[in-house]
Amino acid sequence: MERKEFLRSLGAGAAFALTFPCLQGCSKDEIDGNLVEEPTGVDFTIDLTSAEASNLSQNGGFILKNLVVVARNLQGEYVAASQVCSHQSYDQVRFVDQSGGIFYCDVHGSRFDQDGTPLNQVDGTPAKALKVYNTELDGSMLRVYE
Repeated sequence: MERKEFLRSLGAGAAFALTFPCLQGCSKDEIDGNLVEEPTGVDFTIDLTSAEASNLSQNGGFILKNLVVVARNLQGEYVAASQVCSHQSYDQVRFVDQSGGIFYCDVHGSRFDQDGTPLNQVDGTPAKALKVYNTELDGSMLRVYE
């Protein structure tokens, strides 16, 4: 049950009594995650033989670096996208094994194809595309860049 549904089920008086102490002290960031700016000027390399890259040794694995999700998709290709969701700028985008491999934000359920195309609407609002970055493999070095 979502927060709004829960509060609606309590009725106005009980909802106010429960939420009033939190109105000044709770921010949306504390409840749902971190609001951040989408990374710009992305250009970094990953040594695929390093411990940092160990999750990229298998199809479906991913790592987070510099607010970028770097994944090895289910076909064995490297893909990269912003870790910052285009829906409300939370840094919760991950790569998941759904529908052949998608980027997913669990804060509000936003789903994106590997090319950044939104796959669903959230809160009845059409989603914006997720920023996707280029990847280039040279031996064991993977470059991620704009």
